[in-house]
Amino acid sequence: MKARRNESSKKPRCGGAVAAWLLVPLLVLVVLKTGYLPQLTRHLECAGIGQQQQRLPEIANLQAEEGMPQRTGIANLQAEEGTPKTTGIANLQAEEGTPKTTGSVAEAPPSPASSDKIAGDGADAIKDVKDGKNFLAMNGEIDGSSRSSDVAAPKSSKLTCDFSSRHTDICAMEGDVRVHGKSGTVYVVAASKESYRPENGTVTFRPFTRKYEESSTMQMVREVTIRTDDAAPPSCTVTHDVPAVVFSTGPDRGNIFHGLADLIIPLYITAREYDGRVQLLATGYQRQWISHYRHLIEALSVYPVIDFDADEAVRCFPSVHVGMETHGELRIDPALSRKGYTMRDFRDFLLSAYSLKRRWTTPVSRSSGQRPRLVMVLRRHSREITNEAEAIAAATEIGFEVVAAGPELVGDTDRFAEVVNSCDVLVGVHGAGLTNMVFLPHNGTELQIVPWGELKFIAFQEYGRPLADMGLRYLEYEATAEETTLKDVYAKDHAVFTDPLSIHKQGFDKVWSIFLGQNVTLDIGRFKGVMQQIYQSVTIT
Repeated sequence: MKARRNESSKKPRCGGAVAAWLLVPLLVLVVLKTGYLPQLTRHLECAGIGQQQQRLPEIANLQAEEGMPQRTGIANLQAEEGTPKTTGIANLQAEEGTPKTTGSVAEAPPSPASSDKIAGDGADAIKDVKDGKNFLAMNGEIDGSSRSSDVAAPKSSKLTCDFSSRHTDICAMEGDVRVHGKSGTVYVVAASKESYRPENGTVTFRPFTRKYEESSTMQMVREVTIRTDDAAPPSCTVTHDVPAVVFSTGPDRGNIFHGLADLIIPLYITAREYDGRVQLLATGYQRQWISHYRHLIEALSVYPVIDFDADEAVRCFPSVHVGMETHGELRIDPALSRKGYTMRDFRDFLLSAYSLKRRWTTPVSRSSGQRPRLVMVLRRHSREITNEAEAIAAATEIGFEVVAAGPELVGDTDRFAEVVNSCDVLVGVHGAGLTNMVFLPHNGTELQIVPWGELKFIAFQEYGRPLADMGLRYLEYEATAEETTLKDVYAKDHAVFTDPLSIHKQGFDKVWSIFLGQNVTLDIGRFKGVMQQIYQSVTIT
C-alpha cells in the first residue's frame, strides 16, 4: 500500500474535470502575460485538452467525410464548449510552429464572393468573375464569411492623408486596418507616431472626386469615418490578403463623361497598380453603374465589388485606400501618378478591356476606292444639328463613309465602343457623347462643334485639351450667331449676341439654360471646308 501511494504521488495532481475547466480563463491570462506555452500545455493536458488537441486531425477528417463544418485550433474547441474565444493562444501556436491557416479569408472556407487567395494560377476563380457569375455586389450575408478570423496584429499601423486637392480627399493606411461598411467606419489599429493624427482621433470625409461641388454633388455622397483613437476596434469577421479601395459612385449623372471623369479614370489611377489583386468597396453602390462599366471594373479587380453601405462584416485588410486620386477631368498627370501612368496607358487599358481590335489608324489610299470611316454623334432635345441630313451628305460627298449615331446607339457603350474603334474620325456638338473619343484608335481625329455663346474655352478644356495626352488629334468648328437657333428666340441687340460673357457672369445655371439649350444649324459650305481638311489628313494618294 505504501509503494502504491508513493507511485501515485509521482503523477501530476489534476483536479476534477469541472474544476479544471474553470481554471482555463485564468490559464489563458497567464499565457498572455508570461508567453510561456510549455507550462500552459502541461496544465491543459491535466484537463484533457491536450488529448483533444491531438485528436484534431482525426476529428477534421471525420468531419470532412460526414460533410460537417471543420473547426481547427484550441480557439474553435473552446467555441464548441461554450468558452469565450481568445486570439492569444492561436498566435502562440503560430510561434511554436503549429500550422496556420493562410489565404485572404482566414479560418473560413473559400467563398466565390470573397477576395480570398486564389489557388494555383486562379484561372477558375477569375473566369467565374469574368463570366459575370459573381460580379454583382457582395456583402457579409452573400459572402458567407461570418466566422471570426482575427489574425496577429502588427506592432503598428500607418495612416497618411492628403486634403490639399480641390478635387478629392484621400487617406491611405497600412498595417492592421479594419473596415465596417454598415457603420461607414475604417479603424486604423495601433497607429504609429509617424502617422497622421487627426484631432480627437477621427477624420471624416466624402470619398468622391467633386470636392469643389461642396454644396451640391458632395451632399449626396455618404461620409466615411477613419478612426485612430484608442477605442477597442471590432473583431475581424473576414480577413483579406489583398489591399482595398473604398470609394463612392456618387450621384447618377447618367452619361459617359461623368462615368469616366469622376469614377473610372480616378479608379484606374488608384487601383491599377495592384494588377487586379485589389478589393473595391463602393458606398452609394449603384448596380446599374457597376453593370454598365463592368468590363473596366473587371479589368481593375478580379473580385466582385462590395456594397459598402450594406456590408455588415468587419473586413480586415493589410492596406486600405479611402477616396480616389484624380488629376482633373479626363486627365492623368504622370508626374503625380505613383506608377507614372499616362492617358495613353489608360486608353490602352480601355481598348484591351473592351477587346477592341484597332490600336492605330491607317491612312486610306484615295486611289483604292476605300473610304475613311467617320462617326457623327447626333444629339436630341438640345445641341442638335438641325440640318444633320445635309451635314451627313456633305461628309459623304467629301469621301467619308459616315455612321450616324443617335442616342439609342451612343447609350449602348459596349456596342458603340466597337463602332467608334472602327472609325478614323468622330464628329459631334459639345457634350458628353464626345467622350466616346476614348475608343478611337491612336492617332484618330475628333471634331468638336462648339455652340454659340463664348463656350470655346469650356469646350476646349473638356473635350480638346485632353486629346493630346491621349494620342488623338483635335479640330474645332465654332458656330456663329447665324448658325444658332437662339436667333429665333432673342433679338440681335440682346446680350446673348452683343455680350455673351455677361450671361456667363450670371452663373452656370443661366449658361446652361441659354447657351447649352440651343441647337445648331450648320453652314454646310463652311462645314465642307473643315471636312475636306480632315479628309486630307486621314488619306494618302
